[in-house]
Amino acid sequence: MGAVDMLRAFRLVSLAEATSFLILLLIAMPVKYMGDNPVLVKIVGPIHGVLFIAYVGLVLLTFGQLRWGWGKVILALAASVLPVAPYFVERNWIKAPAEVRA
Repeated sequence: MGAVDMLRAFRLVSLAEATSFLILLLIAMPVKYMGDNPVLVKIVGPIHGVLFIAYVGLVLLTFGQLRWGWGKVILALAASVLPVAPYFVERNWIKAPAEVRA
């Protein structure tokens, strides 16, 4: 997998991880506790878990290509546990694939 493909994957996983986190918090958990129906948590929870691991892995695989210092790496990893922070990382810190070719 080339650098451009890796960064595209990182962008996609960042968006998917943040979205799955919001679905889990805003939809699945209320349905579980207020509706006494855990089915959504059983579906969305494992999906979010895989996306979380992929996000962390891609941070560690791509930080060199993105020319991030360790401070930014730590902030990006911390972003993985905040519901909307990966949206910020995707929008502001991950360079567009065209910028990596240069």
